Amino acid sequence: MSASEVEQRPLRRDAQERRDRLIGAARREFATHGVDASLEKIAREAGVSIGTLYRHFPTRMDLLMAAFRPRLEEFMDGATRALAIEDPWDGFVYYLENLFATQAGDRGFNDFLSRRFTDNAETERIHDQMCRHIEDVLARAQDAGKVRPDLSQADIVNLIWSNGRMIDATTTTAPNAWRRHLYLMLDAYRAERAHPIPEPPMTDQQLYDAMVHLSQAD
Repeated sequence: MSASEVEQRPLRRDAQERRDRLIGAARREFATHGVDASLEKIAREAGVSIGTLYRHFPTRMDLLMAAFRPRLEEFMDGATRALAIEDPWDGFVYYLENLFATQAGDRGFNDFLSRRFTDNAETERIHDQMCRHIEDVLARAQDAGKVRPDLSQADIVNLIWSNGRMIDATTTTAPNAWRRHLYLMLDAYRAERAHPIPEPPMTDQQLYDAMVHLSQAD
């Protein structure tokens, strides 16, 4: 039985309270330890057995999606706002700042943005939607002559990867260091800063394969 089927059934009050505790514990553990956080520890933190966890969330991905839903909604709303901003450059900047502000302080969401989980249709759909947002925001700014024409979706994902490592390194010592790095990169992305680059961007397939590799490496 999938988590979506479980959610369609109205839960008793005590069962709903256990489910809510599991989601709260999962958010804390995933934020601290990433998507590979111990499910046993999440169950203990929620005060339930591991069997109860699996009754509510049959797979790790079911629990991940329940825990990440508010951040995903926040991020997707920000992407929609970015496309509605009149100036394409301002929309591009807003999109990236919203992306990294959502990413900051949550190692699990870092992992989610950086990887592909090929055995889960819902996460694949969400990642495809994120990629379309990146393409739309980027193409709009490039068509307006504001962003260098050779910048690609893969370059933005590379920035997500590097920003994730920076957040891991600085979150307790300089939690806003990512903003300086972002604005240095934004300066390099401006059309008037463009110079020929000796290495072509990754292809869509190379990018996808790299994100799958990250998911399988840990």
